[in-house]
Amino acid sequence: MSTFAAMEAQKVIISQQLEATLEDAMGDCERDRLFILTDENTHRLCLPVVEDYRCLRGANIIEIGATDTNKTLESISHVWTKLQKGGATRHSLMINLGGGMVTDLGGFAASTFKRGMNYINIPTTLLAMVDASVGGKTGINFGGLKNEIGVFSNANSVILDTVFLRTMDKENILSGYAEMLKHGLISPTPEGKTPGEGMLSELLSFPVTDEGSLESTDFRRMLAESVAVKQQIVTEDPNEHGIRKALNLGHTIGHAFESFAMNYGSSTRSVSPILHGYAVAYGLICELYLSCVKCSFPTETMRQTVRFINDNYGHLPISCDDYPILLELMTHDKKNTAGEINFTLLGNVGDIRINQTASREEIEAALDFYRDGLG
Repeated sequence: MSTFAAMEAQKVIISQQLEATLEDAMGDCERDRLFILTDENTHRLCLPVVEDYRCLRGANIIEIGATDTNKTLESISHVWTKLQKGGATRHSLMINLGGGMVTDLGGFAASTFKRGMNYINIPTTLLAMVDASVGGKTGINFGGLKNEIGVFSNANSVILDTVFLRTMDKENILSGYAEMLKHGLISPTPEGKTPGEGMLSELLSFPVTDEGSLESTDFRRMLAESVAVKQQIVTEDPNEHGIRKALNLGHTIGHAFESFAMNYGSSTRSVSPILHGYAVAYGLICELYLSCVKCSFPTETMRQTVRFINDNYGHLPISCDDYPILLELMTHDKKNTAGEINFTLLGNVGDIRINQTASREEIEAALDFYRDGLG
């Protein structure tokens, strides 16, 4: 078990002894009442892993619908109501057991109920382990836009245990792996190596979809390294005033893809909602193209990364007729300033260029590149 340097009041722990780790973490939190938040899937698949733990005896279970479509005002109201009826106070403790939707919504519920109660995140998906559960961002979707309402609020502890990855399908593993790719792209180059030879190179060659690969010592090390990249950044910039924007690589266009698939669909063919990590992967293709054009990012590194994404993530079918909707969605991105769409781009692996802008024509060229590459 190892703990990484964390922001104040938040510990991120890689655990292989979940019961003991959770008991220790709970010992650091006052709790007159205990609540566990799950969704329909984690109630069935993940709660049985922990429900007999002595430290969780007497816990009130709150269940919400699964998938990002339930990250809504209705769901947050349901959680607040259950807390209220369960007698929760600002001295209570909530444990969020689930993927990024559960940790985002649960963190927001805990941070706002009675003006704030303690909470612990136990992420059960790879995406939540390397992204959503770490860093203090909480919130819900609103008005068809991702994470439109929320607050920065640290969990008391975030406990990562790969035992839960056994419950995941290939698509959800790849969804989380896209965020690890992003961390590989923004991570500093190790001493004595050239850009791209460190974390990114290993990620692009690792057999992530092979059976048993996520149980390996190599993968646990890669998970720890990926989490450490995010943790270092959010420690330096907890409220996203500067370098934390590095974590938005792939997300400006990625969030537009995600909202598009959820709310609109293509003008030429039917489109189903896509997993967050898939949207980020598609966004990385576009934003690495912009990085090459605007910041001289190495073309070969872009090609290697795009090839990996093409080989593993399929594609979101869009046409040029969909560009106006996608551009409109990008204008709602929270990073934007003065009406300009804001990007995080790269000059090289680890060479982060925040607060970059692009013209409509440049963005459309990036979308063309995406469509050509997946055609």
